[in-house]
Amino acid sequence: MRIGTILAAAALLAAAAGCATGADAGTGPIHVGSVSTLSGQVTFPEASQAARAVFDDVNAAGGINGRKIAYTAGDDKGDPATAALAARDVIQNKHAVALAGGASLVDCQVDGPLYDRYAIADIQGTGVDPGCFRSPTISPTNVGPFLGTTLTLYYASEHLRLNRLCGFFSIIGSTGRAYHDGVTRWTKLTGKRLLIEDRSLSAQTTDYTPYILRARAAGCQGVFFNGTEPMDVGWVKAAHAQNVTGVKWLFLTSTYTDQAARAFGPSGADVVALSEFEPYTDVRSSANQDWRATMTRHHVPLTSFAQGGYLAATHLVTVLRGIKGDITRASVLRALRTLRPLPSGMTGTPFAFGPGDAHASNLAGKFVRPDGNGWTVLTPDWIRLPNG
Repeated sequence: MRIGTILAAAALLAAAAGCATGADAGTGPIHVGSVSTLSGQVTFPEASQAARAVFDDVNAAGGINGRKIAYTAGDDKGDPATAALAARDVIQNKHAVALAGGASLVDCQVDGPLYDRYAIADIQGTGVDPGCFRSPTISPTNVGPFLGTTLTLYYASEHLRLNRLCGFFSIIGSTGRAYHDGVTRWTKLTGKRLLIEDRSLSAQTTDYTPYILRARAAGCQGVFFNGTEPMDVGWVKAAHAQNVTGVKWLFLTSTYTDQAARAFGPSGADVVALSEFEPYTDVRSSANQDWRATMTRHHVPLTSFAQGGYLAATHLVTVLRGIKGDITRASVLRALRTLRPLPSGMTGTPFAFGPGDAHASNLAGKFVRPDGNGWTVLTPDWIRLPNG
């Protein structure tokens, strides 16, 4: 009896250990999760929707060696406490072997240490906060706002030949230092400095007139502003009301939407926005064909966020298919750390994970401008930093 009891206890411990590592003896579904900001003032639903679409297609084609992917998309509502709960649910209750396709205001900063402690890999669809680019277990598919700042300023100074550049930054949480580092990196690359580097704005700032008038008084040829889509539309409208013309308004990828193009109208003639992926509005691009077909089939809006979610899911599927033996958290993380970079026509540099303490493999972008009906691609070739 005592031997039987010991064996039974050992079996229970083994089962518990399997749950702790996301293992399911290689027979049941492969659990994958994500934590995203799906509700609240600023949301990114398309990333996880796109990831789910990819996984649904994989399942419809027979899964991974006959095993289906069970995908959980947690909503952190842009709240740190909720983000922590959502991450623990994915890890402890859903027993996920990996995360993919997330896009959140707070997830990486809040949950990055948790992912590291549980040794679970996260391929972010859209890395937003600084923690997404400073974790040993997180690797985003996108450029991100901080390197995006460097890339946009580099394009403005070295390609558009704008010598008098200014920057205004809306700071949320701990992003101030990360944006400043992005500017500093541009200065080191070019030897140039911003005439104005104003980090006094917040998400609650709605009157942009004083900042625009300050830029005009300083003689800024180009103004970088890191606002969200509605903020950037408000910025351009305020500039139009003040009759400020001839200044290039330089924005990040969050502005590159169909809604923004329509909202800008004629006032958007001087707008330039970063596209972190192959421009999604370029219907002739062969690089986007499978993405467009997948999103259309699953009724997912065609946006840059959907591109990131699609790439995160397809990269994870590639990794899962290459694993020999059980698919567990340990085997997925090991496969990612030894992964050869994965090229894609949708990005200017290959996706990589590797063994490092931080990951940021998307180091290129293209630039677009609104044309009244949509967006025109300004740079057919990828813009890359010299050390990228």
